[in-house]
Amino acid sequence: MSVTDARLQRLLGEPVAWLVRRARDRLEAGRPLTGTVTLPAATQEQRRAVERLTGRTARSGASLSVSLTEVDRILRDSGAAPGGLAEAVTRLTGPLRDRNRERADLEAEWETAFASLDAAVAGRDELAQWRAWLDATGVVRRLAPDPDQAGPLLAQAAAVLRRLPSRGIPIGRLAAECCGDAHALDDGRPVGTLVLSAVRALAGLPFAAEGTADSRRAAWAAVGVHLDELSSLALCLGLPGDTRTALGRTLASCREAGQPTVLTLRQLRCHDEPLRAAGVRICENPVVVAAAADELGARCQPLVCVGGQPSTAGWRLLELLAAGGAVFGYHGDFDWGGVRIAGAVHNRMKWRPWRYDHVAYQAAVAAHPLVVFSGLAGEPASTPWDPELAAVMRHHSLRIEEELTLDALLQDLSS
Repeated sequence: MSVTDARLQRLLGEPVAWLVRRARDRLEAGRPLTGTVTLPAATQEQRRAVERLTGRTARSGASLSVSLTEVDRILRDSGAAPGGLAEAVTRLTGPLRDRNRERADLEAEWETAFASLDAAVAGRDELAQWRAWLDATGVVRRLAPDPDQAGPLLAQAAAVLRRLPSRGIPIGRLAAECCGDAHALDDGRPVGTLVLSAVRALAGLPFAAEGTADSRRAAWAAVGVHLDELSSLALCLGLPGDTRTALGRTLASCREAGQPTVLTLRQLRCHDEPLRAAGVRICENPVVVAAAADELGARCQPLVCVGGQPSTAGWRLLELLAAGGAVFGYHGDFDWGGVRIAGAVHNRMKWRPWRYDHVAYQAAVAAHPLVVFSGLAGEPASTPWDPELAAVMRHHSLRIEEELTLDALLQDLSS
């Protein structure tokens, strides 16, 4: 150690090391070495060291304040550090980091990591809020703490999102084709966690997963992904069958008995012929099917229940009926969630309203003057089959559940 270094070490050694650290922090942050730094609860040794450095008695009190400008002048005038405090800091603690540049470089690396996901989300309004939610919550940085880890994760998520919604695909196959790992989308896996939040956004659900197996299955089903062929189900009543195929015989026997039919995705996938039914009613809630079975039995017109967001089995059943030339009529809950479900079905099946327009909504409100309706919650949604419906719902802001219109629906189903 040189004589000047030894002198500098005596002036700014261990008892004053806190001051050197504060000065270094300022320099690395690009801030000037001016003003005062304060050490709360200073020890007597630290106070004496500052007194030796400045030549002045420190003020009484628990804290200890030192002028950086004064220390800089002392070091220059004494010759211990001709370049002042900045020179002393580098000589004692080594080269400085440019933290502003490091932060800028890190942010650039994160932008590069997100590039593939941003490209997959661009132009998809249904995912815009979800993308902003990722930044606001920092969920990606919790799953992958640095950009090098996050890049592959986000690229895999982007590949999955480009495939959604799907017409129906097993989750293992989707994972294998997009991520190179059939289990990448399993519960608890980083890609699975990230993509599931996007799936919930596509389904119009809160982005944070509820954590139950049923909610996870329902969210994936809403975008046409099934976890297995036996848990994805479709509910129907009164669909005509045939005597040639396994599915046809099942439907025919249930129609004759006037009983609802629960079909698995496996049954529907194994059937590759169109299902023939001239007119098919679609409802949102199973209670309509149950009431129709109780009241009408074998006399009920063909009826399919989507049970909220249609499952993969539900989509498959509707597609088989559409291939057979069915004309669909749709009814659901008059709330924003119900409207979104109706819109998703309308986009794929082009149904006609079945007591599901602004006239029916206003009639339901007027028909039950003594009912205390709950208010509409959530973000409004469009009603392309009847634009006036959304306007009327916003005006009244009343939620009307499908069960309240059961008598009228059953009358139609018996015609």
